[in-house]
Amino acid sequence: MITKTNGRSPGLTSALPAFPEGWYFIASRESILREKLIEKTWLGEEIVVWCDAEGRICVADAKCPHLGSHLGPSVGGKVRDGCLVCPFHGFEFDATGQCVATPNAPAPRGARLQVYETREILGMVFAWWGSGGRPPQWHLPNEPVAGAEWCKVGFRTLRFPGHVQQLAENSVDFEHLGYVHGYENVTPVGAISVEGAYLQSSFEFKRVRGVAGVDVAYEVSAVTHIYGLGFSFVEIHEKTIDMRARYWVLATPVDSNRVELVLANQVRQMRKPRRLIVGLRFLPTNLRHHVMNQIVLTQQKRDVQQDVVIWERMRYQDQPRLCRADGPIGAYRRYCRQFYPEPTISEAP
Repeated sequence: MITKTNGRSPGLTSALPAFPEGWYFIASRESILREKLIEKTWLGEEIVVWCDAEGRICVADAKCPHLGSHLGPSVGGKVRDGCLVCPFHGFEFDATGQCVATPNAPAPRGARLQVYETREILGMVFAWWGSGGRPPQWHLPNEPVAGAEWCKVGFRTLRFPGHVQQLAENSVDFEHLGYVHGYENVTPVGAISVEGAYLQSSFEFKRVRGVAGVDVAYEVSAVTHIYGLGFSFVEIHEKTIDMRARYWVLATPVDSNRVELVLANQVRQMRKPRRLIVGLRFLPTNLRHHVMNQIVLTQQKRDVQQDVVIWERMRYQDQPRLCRADGPIGAYRRYCRQFYPEPTISEAP
């Protein structure tokens, strides 16, 4: 595990350390296999990602332990026979990070990439970032039930200035759902529950949307499961159509100022939706949930873009002046303290 200090974000969110501990999204397995070798900036680190012939995915520091060359494809790094090959001297590294070959000499035992522990859920690959190199302090949930009744996971990606804690706070900020997004009758269902790194919140709402010039009302119940500040999993039931969907809100710090937000979504097959047009009952069953998934993703991205306008100009208030309508925001912020092991963050009581 790489050892780095948890720096502070110098911009609009300077009251918060830039990088909370947690599991953060890397890429889909499909994209890793397609691109062969990925390089990216992830929590301020330059990393590379690839998959070997046995299907093992490696997320590693992008600098070669030999003489420090970058290992990404932009400078000539490549994957050959499942091993990452350095573009400078041809050192080869397997999926454990160990150097296993060089062109003209035995592989030095001490030549080893610094790697991150990974976890995969429905083809989505996550890696653990620990403050000061700490190992994982908790685990992501078990993979949800999949199968033919669920469509393929769809993705949308946005990048903007912000902080992952402020993004995840929306999951308990029920007041903004009406004010920003136009939801109606937003009603929390019970209190939020917290168990270690896991937080759950539930709520219901109504929404009116224009479809073909006609206002259509939707009734939705949502259960949000949060595991740290980079992984939110939401179960949705739209009652008027009887549509069930699930989506992931995956926020990852790029560096101390920018966030990459990946929206992932699945819709379960609807054999007999209750509405002809809105429920896409006119489409074949095996096509219906794929089309609906794209519609839901588009709507989800539209909602998030309304938030982004606010997030990217937002300053973190470490002593917010909360009112009674703010509900569990205070409890959420107390939950967040555990992800900053260094005592550097002050919160409202």
